Amino acid sequence: MSFVSDETAHPQLFDAEDSNVLFELWQLSRAANALLADALGAVGMSGDEFGVYSVLATAEDGMAPTALARWMSAPPTTVSSYIRRMESQGHATRRPDPMDGRGSLVRLTAAGRRAHRRATAVYGPILAEVQRQLDANEAGVRTSLLALRAAIDAATG
Repeated sequence: MSFVSDETAHPQLFDAEDSNVLFELWQLSRAANALLADALGAVGMSGDEFGVYSVLATAEDGMAPTALARWMSAPPTTVSSYIRRMESQGHATRRPDPMDGRGSLVRLTAAGRRAHRRATAVYGPILAEVQRQLDANEAGVRTSLLALRAAIDAATG
C-alpha cells in the first residue's frame, strides 16, 4: 500500500489502485469534523451537537432518545449525555411519550431553537462553499454517500 502526500494540499490517502473506501471515509469524516469544529466552536457547539439540534429542530412533537441514537448511529449513553447537556443549558426538555408510557420525547426549547439558528448562520456559508466546490457533482456525491450508508448498514446487520 503506498501513501500519497502533498504538503501543499490535503493528502490523498492512497494511490487509486490501493484505494480503500472505508479508510477514505474515515479520513473524510475527520476533515469534515475539523471543518465544523472550527466554525461551530465560535457559537459554542460541536458538529455532533449541531446535528442533534438540527434533527430536534425538525421534530415538532419531539423525538425519542432511542430514535435519535439510531439516527446518529450512536450508543444511547452518548445521546443521553448530549440531552443532559442540552437540558442543563435550557436548550431541551424531556416529556413523557404519550405513545410509550416508559419512554420520553426530547424537544428543543425556545433557547435551544435560538442556539440552533445561531449555529445555522455559521454553518450555512460553509455548506454553501462545499456545494459550490462540488458544483454539478453534488447530486452524484449524495447518491454515492447514500449507497455507501446502505452498504455499511447491511454489513453491520
